[in-house]
Order: sequence, then structure tokens, then C-alpha cells
Amino acid sequence: MELTVVRVNQRAHGALRLGVIGLMAGGWAVLALPELALGEGGTPVPGPVINGAHRALDEGQRIYEKANCVGCHKWHGDGGGGYGGAALSLRATQLTRDEIVEIVHCGRPGTGMPRFDREAYKDYRCYSGISVDDIGKDLPPDAATFLRPMEIEKVVDYVLKHIKGKGPTSYQDCIDFYGDSSRACEVYKNISINSQAIEAEQKR
Repeated sequence: MELTVVRVNQRAHGALRLGVIGLMAGGWAVLALPELALGEGGTPVPGPVINGAHRALDEGQRIYEKANCVGCHKWHGDGGGGYGGAALSLRATQLTRDEIVEIVHCGRPGTGMPRFDREAYKDYRCYSGISVDDIGKDLPPDAATFLRPMEIEKVVDYVLKHIKGKGPTSYQDCIDFYGDSSRACEVYKNISINSQAIEAEQKR
């Protein structure tokens, strides 16, 4: 059997090497990006595209993601089962802004809602000044990611503007959060279409 030796053209070989180096550099560029804002299931949140990654347009939404509020309250804020148990629906809550701010700082004693302020029950006075000794075993757990006071203010403002009192989750809510290219929103699109069809039928 005759073997054929194929010599690689030096110019093509050089181009191939440059291509590989470019891919490696591009990969490192993506890895070097700061924390990417990803939604439930790893879906990118809406925002300008930077090196192929979507960024959250709203700083409060980025913090909502960073602090993993979606882990229990879900991206839509309606709560349900999560890492900390059955989370409060932020859509239906009657809590005031100050009350929500305090809960994010201090957590909720006796529940799975963590405290996001490293200084809660120390320098930051929680619930009229109760101490760690007062709470005992009901002390809220530490959050996996602590937030600065300004970040807490911003995430609470995000909840008040985009989640609290918004009623049932809609397709528009979903694309506002994930972007209009996300497949995660298809289920809400179908629900919206079905609801509109039912309403039209009822009006006849």
C-alpha cells in the first residue's frame, strides 16, 4: 500500500496557529469578565452584549442575581420552594420599603431567610436592637454573599419597582428579566395567548 505524504503549506500552518492563539485569547477574555448576570437555569439576563455575554441593565436586578434571591424567591419574585424553604412572595407582600430593607439586612429569625449584612446584630441594629443572645438558635443564617448597605438599598428598590404588586407573572415580566431571545419565556407566552383567547370568548 502506497503512503502519500502531505506537506502543510507554511502560510496555512501559520494561519492555523494564529487562529488557535486567537481562540485561546478569546476564551481567556470571556473567563476574565466580571460576574455574569445569569438567571434561573443559567439564562443570561437582558442587557448590552459584551464579548458574547449579556449584562443586566438594572443594577438592582444584577444584585438580585448576585445575592441569589432567585434561589428562593425565583426570578419573578413569587416565591415557592427554595434552598431556605417556602419563600415569601415578593409580588404579594404588604411589607413597606423600610421593613424589606431591614429583613434583607437582618434576615428573618426562625426562618431560612438569611442576613445579607455582615454587621447585622452587631453594628447594624436589627428589630429594635435585639441581640444575638436574645435570638439564640433562631438567629438567621449568613447569606452566601454579603451585600454592602448601598447594594441592599438598590435591590430593595428593584423589588419595589419591578416585582411588588405586579400581579400574576406575565410574558412581559419574563422578557423584561431574561430578554426577548430566551426560551425560558415561551411558557408565559403560551399562557398569555391562552388567557387572551379565553377573555375574547367570554366577551362574545
